[in-house]
Amino acid sequence: MVRIKERYILVNILYPPDASKQQVTNVPDFVVMHQPTTGQLTPQSLLKALRAEVATLFGDYGSGAIEGNLSIKYLSQATSTFILKIKREHYRLVWAALTFMDRVPLKHGDGKRCLFKVVRVSGTIRKAEEEAIKQARQLVLAAKDSVAAASSGTVPMFAQSKAQAGDAIMVDASDVSEEEGMDEEDG
Repeated sequence: MVRIKERYILVNILYPPDASKQQVTNVPDFVVMHQPTTGQLTPQSLLKALRAEVATLFGDYGSGAIEGNLSIKYLSQATSTFILKIKREHYRLVWAALTFMDRVPLKHGDGKRCLFKVVRVSGTIRKAEEEAIKQARQLVLAAKDSVAAASSGTVPMFAQSKAQAGDAIMVDASDVSEEEGMDEEDG
């Protein structure tokens, strides 16, 4: 018996700053881009808009391919993140449709302008969830670092977070002894 293979697509909803409005606030760009989504966004409205976009791009073939097997497994308005489940053969159709969507689909009216960024495509929901948690943690740490850097007067780019300090390993090319280098050249 053959197992049905699925793909889980982790997607972030990003809100680029409006170019027509002047930003006077001290809020960093990455915080503005990752703002929470409105509570009017529901899984049903998101699926409806996604199916409509696939039908627009790929016609009857696309509609038939995703009709019975597209579902939303996770939707968080706080982190503007959701996880889609789709059959392995058709995940690229959904990815393309997400790329062309430019507004948050709401029940009533037109939504806010946004970008849908596919972060990870995974074979298991566990790996997609782990990536979502990792990204949320990194965003919180980056926001804390930005606030700390702003209060101390340093540039956030050069302020190193505590999480990144443990991840970096410095290796010097001169650490290799001459004997090891000779053995490799001799064969």
